[in-house]
Amino acid sequence: MCGNSLKGTLYVVATPIGNLKDITLRAIEILKNSDIIAAEDTRRTRELLSALGIKGKRLISCHEHNEKEITEKILNYLREGLSVSLVSDAGTPTISDPGYKVVRAVREEGFNVTPIPGASAVIAALSASGFPTDRFLFYGFLPKKRKKRQETLKEILYMPWTVAVYESPHRIEETLKEIATLMPEKRLGIYREITKLYEEFLEGTAGELIEKVKPKGEFVLLFYPFKEENKEENIEELILSFKKEGLSLKEAVKKTCQITGRKRNEIYQKALEIYKK
Repeated sequence: MCGNSLKGTLYVVATPIGNLKDITLRAIEILKNSDIIAAEDTRRTRELLSALGIKGKRLISCHEHNEKEITEKILNYLREGLSVSLVSDAGTPTISDPGYKVVRAVREEGFNVTPIPGASAVIAALSASGFPTDRFLFYGFLPKKRKKRQETLKEILYMPWTVAVYESPHRIEETLKEIATLMPEKRLGIYREITKLYEEFLEGTAGELIEKVKPKGEFVLLFYPFKEENKEENIEELILSFKKEGLSLKEAVKKTCQITGRKRNEIYQKALEIYKK
């Protein structure tokens, strides 16, 4: 590829998530020929480039704390006719990683943005899980704060399609315990250390997984679609959980309607019975 064909373009380049052999030939070619590489962590990217035999590249740091500042710098490079490659620490940039603000600004300025596809932890996990993937939702990282995380889990548990989330090794056990309390029969899948030496896939209920999971490495947590036949019983459990949290009848009805999509009158009657007890 001639270097001139890259000019004035932002390339969103996926990099390996564990196994260096997962880098694509196209990604190597683009990284070799780019004038600038905007990296989430320049040290890790230099290690990757070194392993690929790519030397002498100009790297700039692009992370969540400097996106506004670096966006203008990248735009200036593009205005000068230079090519820029955007990379994250691992996997596909902007997917639960910094960079989407850069991409949006570049597009708004009228410059070309070209994806260079490759590794993605969430897609890898879904593809090998055996969970339904005709429809799925990627939720990103679960909230760190307990109350917000529980609210999010209550939404996810009732969704009629597979849901994938990222979770840290420091919180995976706590998250599984919360799921076990909210919906003990829920079918889950955990992918750990995808493409790495100790890659592992576990499937079962939250209670079963708590006994098996090793809180080390990066996690993709998969939720099997909610089954319609269990809906009535679980709606009552949801309302009861809101009551135990101290929510008013009105608040419980509103949240239950938002999560389940059921009509207000129907939920109100169920909630009224539960709140009278």
